[in-house]
Parts: sequence; C-alpha cells; structure tokens
Amino acid sequence: MSAPADSKVRAKVWLTPDQVEVLRSACYATGAEYLQQRNEAIIAFTYDTGLRVGELVQVDISLLRSNNSELYLPTEIQKDYPNENSPPPVTLELADDTARLLSAYLTNRWKESPALFPSRSSDRISEQGVRNMLHKVAEAAAVRPYKIDGSRGDAGDVTPHALRHGVAYRMMNEEDENTLYDVRNRLRHRSIQTTERIYDHLLKV
Repeated sequence: MSAPADSKVRAKVWLTPDQVEVLRSACYATGAEYLQQRNEAIIAFTYDTGLRVGELVQVDISLLRSNNSELYLPTEIQKDYPNENSPPPVTLELADDTARLLSAYLTNRWKESPALFPSRSSDRISEQGVRNMLHKVAEAAAVRPYKIDGSRGDAGDVTPHALRHGVAYRMMNEEDENTLYDVRNRLRHRSIQTTERIYDHLLKV
C-alpha cells in the first residue's frame, strides 16, 4: 500500500536555529581557507531566504539591493508552479546579520564573478557543489538534523532543502507573531494549503 499523499509532501528533515549556528561556525574548521567565508554565506543566506538550491545557484550579485539588505528574485529563476501560472517577481528582506555577512564576503571574495557564489573551477557553484559542501560541513560539525519519524539524521541528511524546512521551523516556533501565511510568503508556495500540508507537524502545540 502506498503512503497517503500528504505524507509524501511533509517536511521529513529539518534543522533548528542552534544547529545552523553550529554549521556556520564549522565552516571555519573545514575546507580551503579562501572558501570558508563563502560557505558560511551560503548557509546563512539559504537559511534566511529559504531559497531552493536551484534558485540559490542562479542568484547574481546584481539581484542584491539596498546595501545587500534585500534580494530581488525575478520570475525566471524561481521554481515554476505545477500549473500554467508563473511565480511573480518578489523582493525578500534579508536579516541584518545576513546583509553584514554578504557585504564582508563580497569585499573579501577571492574571485570576480557575476554569480553571488562561484566555485573553485567555475564562475557559478553547482547544485551538487552546494550539497557536497553542506555534507562536509555537517560532518565536521557532527550535526544531526531532526526527522519526521522522531529519529535524528546524520551529515548526509543536511541538505539545502533541510535548511529551507528549517526556515519554516524557525518562523513557526522561534519567532513571534508569524502565521502560516508569513511562512507561505517567505517560501513562496502556490497556496496556503501547500504550506499546511508540508509544515503543520512542525508547529509545537
């Protein structure tokens, strides 16, 4: 018997704010020194914006606004909805901490590139490159994310999407006055029903 449809879309792995802080710190204990600040910036930026990894790797520096305190996301780099509608352009406000980190990173960046996050060998990091970096940092940090079955995962479960799910967890449980509509808007779901299906089990009651 197949699993109910709702169970297939529910967030299965997520990270808590303290785990993300541990990941950020671990960036400076692993990997090439010139990549360490970039790696922290990727983690902080993803955990702030909730971008999907396919969106993250397409972000150019030119999409940052207001001294790196806002991100403009055009339609063409956003994931298309599963229907004929395209998502509208949107501007995301960034946390002060994220803006400061991006500014420092861009000032010290080892490589000039239109892309916000280049890699060693390319002007733009790949989706797999982001995943590989997160796995290595998570292993160094011994971070074990939370799983829907009540168990704890391992470094291989720390993915860009686990960070995205962590945004929902943070907004619902660690920040005051957010509603499911706020989560929906931040993560840019097609409908509030999508947000409910994915994240209702993350809310502490």
